[in-house]
Amino acid sequence: MLSAEVLYSNTVYKEIPRKIPIEGYTDNHIHIDPINGEGLNAVKKFEHAGGRFIFLVCKTTADWKLQPTEEGLLKLSDKTISISKTINKETNVKSFPVIGIHPADFVLMCNRFSIKAAKEIGFKVIEKMGKKIVNEEAIALGEVGRPHFEVENEVYEACNDFLLKIMETAADINCAVQLHTETVTDTHFTEFREMALQAGLKPYKVIKHYSPPLIKAGEKTGILPSLIASKENIARAVREGNRFLMESDYIDDLSRPGAVVGPKSVPRISRLLYERGVINEEDLWKIHKDNIEHAYGISLDY
Repeated sequence: MLSAEVLYSNTVYKEIPRKIPIEGYTDNHIHIDPINGEGLNAVKKFEHAGGRFIFLVCKTTADWKLQPTEEGLLKLSDKTISISKTINKETNVKSFPVIGIHPADFVLMCNRFSIKAAKEIGFKVIEKMGKKIVNEEAIALGEVGRPHFEVENEVYEACNDFLLKIMETAADINCAVQLHTETVTDTHFTEFREMALQAGLKPYKVIKHYSPPLIKAGEKTGILPSLIASKENIARAVREGNRFLMESDYIDDLSRPGAVVGPKSVPRISRLLYERGVINEEDLWKIHKDNIEHAYGISLDY
């Protein structure tokens, strides 16, 4: 067993030769922003570090100076799909678009219009986004759910109602859902499971983005945790198992460089912890391929 001093030291390690157990790594939640951020350069950094697959998630309407209306939200999804196509054309990274209505946008709609109007707009948009997924323009709905900040009770309940509708749509078209919510505990995982079952959605298709390392809770409820790629986070997680995903939640905003963690983080942390014996070959295959394929219903081409 490696000591904490070795595991968490700030020593700079040389790049590991490419005799790694898998031929690339998967970032389950990343934003690429050619307007405010590095754009394709961030993807190339990921690729150079050993990354191969990304799940490209919608930003908010405010990020791209769009309005939280039906037209604005659909433009947001179309832009995300367009960026994904560019990534697939101009790099060796395979990008899968994840489209949806961010909870911050839904709360803004509730406050700017009304809760009733926000739901009506949201339902129409999610239905149309669902059709894009059926047409294989995108892979999943996300990031959707509840705000991580406090809102009035009626707005919070409206977010829950809207999330249930999203899960029902996902069940109808058999796609995964990436959740953005408040900080969660085991109890929240049980809640998400019950909501998914009510909607007719298989719980393993519910992916909790920015999840704590609640691996046992995920196994018990079927909810799939997606963890920020840090040494401490992943080392804690594998003590409970390897049923989780890794993500950077890279925001790609030059005014917030490296937030949440940088685009190289998923491959670098994976390789570093493998070199140190913290994770093994089976863990890498599960995290970066098997768990992804099961949740999204796809096959990654290795």
